[in-house]
Amino acid sequence: MAKPVEIELVALTKRYGGVTAVDGIGLRIPAGTYCCLLGPSGCGKTSTLRMIAGHETATEGDILLGAENITDLPPARRGTAMMFQSYALFPHLNCLDNVAFSLKMRGVGKTERRARAAEMLARVEMTAFADRLPAQLSGGQQQRVALARALITDPAVLLLDEPLSALDPFLRIRMREELKTLQQRLGISFIHVTHSQDEAMALADLVVVMNQGRIEQAASAREVFNHPATTFIARFIGGHNVIALAAGGGALGNGVAMPALPGSARHVAVRADRMMLARPGATLPLRGTVRSVEYLGATVAVGLAVAGLDPLSAVLPEATYFADPVQPGDGVALGWQAEDMHGIA
Repeated sequence: MAKPVEIELVALTKRYGGVTAVDGIGLRIPAGTYCCLLGPSGCGKTSTLRMIAGHETATEGDILLGAENITDLPPARRGTAMMFQSYALFPHLNCLDNVAFSLKMRGVGKTERRARAAEMLARVEMTAFADRLPAQLSGGQQQRVALARALITDPAVLLLDEPLSALDPFLRIRMREELKTLQQRLGISFIHVTHSQDEAMALADLVVVMNQGRIEQAASAREVFNHPATTFIARFIGGHNVIALAAGGGALGNGVAMPALPGSARHVAVRADRMMLARPGATLPLRGTVRSVEYLGATVAVGLAVAGLDPLSAVLPEATYFADPVQPGDGVALGWQAEDMHGIA
């Protein structure tokens, strides 16, 4: 495989007419990193990936792969390879010839290209299916063939556009494990576009959260989850209650006093699994009413209404919940430890 190299985006911008899809983003992805571009539809993540691949022209800015500026190079000369969401396998070619196709286009002889294709199929454990057509494969098997076809060009960076979205939930989990294992074995960077928070958390060394064409945070999965940089991230990542502070800080929107927070903080984020819930009369600062109860197996999610605040949620371990279960309409006391709240500007 190619030697792992750093990739850097410098003030990268993409406009479609009067619409700015990617707005001057800067990002450095260290060599050998599994990076997930995460965000809702229309946030600019796929446009960013396609600019890196060369399938979209950058309006402004630069794309650097190692020491080389690849911004204006054609896709085949960039040192990247892209695996498309649809997999885009040729229906009339068997797996071996699908994988070998790009080498054929580069003029590599039949014997050599088929030998290299066989090696790549072995790498993704698809040797036994070499003679099958794509229609004779499962979704997971098609994905492995598409991976082999992308990797046969020996890229320094592999680009993946929502590669798991077409798979059922069970297979999706299995295939993301395989993707991570493959990336670690190859040692090259993978840049993976997804709108799934769970997928990004499970896979990424570097999570890049995008919103409205800009990067709101780029950090490890743990950092993004525990210390979201903005209210958008806290809400989008999920698992957080985002609570507005009263003007001037020091109290919640309903007037309940708060421990000291940074002077710039205008909101508090508290993980739902760090919320404390008890019967009325407990020494917890807030009073509320149970809105909903959802049994999730290992945990139970309790929706809560508190006067003056947006709806809140608490996630309790199954055993904790069923030791003293509450039902919709019940009054409760709730709160959290000071160390479990995170101030957001």
